[in-house]
Amino acid sequence: MSRTSARENAFRLVYEFLETWERNDFTMEILCESAAPTDADFTKELYDAVLENYDFLKSVVARYSKDFAFDRIYKTDLAALLIATCELLLREDIPEKVAVNEAIELSRTYSTEKSTAFVNGILASVLSHKEELLHAREDH
Repeated sequence: MSRTSARENAFRLVYEFLETWERNDFTMEILCESAAPTDADFTKELYDAVLENYDFLKSVVARYSKDFAFDRIYKTDLAALLIATCELLLREDIPEKVAVNEAIELSRTYSTEKSTAFVNGILASVLSHKEELLHAREDH
């Protein structure tokens, strides 16, 4: 497995969370079972970070999903956005370009044709306001 596969597993877990509103460690164990330890750790870290920071990440995505109500965003797009926003704002070990490209690939694979532009647009806004967002988070 690779980081891309590990991220895709985190995507599946976040998607499941968005559907059930429950953390599912059983699914996580199944998805990580055959992964290399470093990839399994990456999946778990990313999943945990998204769930632990859900309110902050949701507020960031909602802020930049102009003309599109947060509750109407496809859950597949939302899962990709939450993961990428987490990587962009809360993980210093992941290059910004990688986080954005991986989110676009996830939306290309799991969502609609228009989703890639939507995801890319929101993430471009997150990147252009990164310092402001991080500063606002520290103030809370």
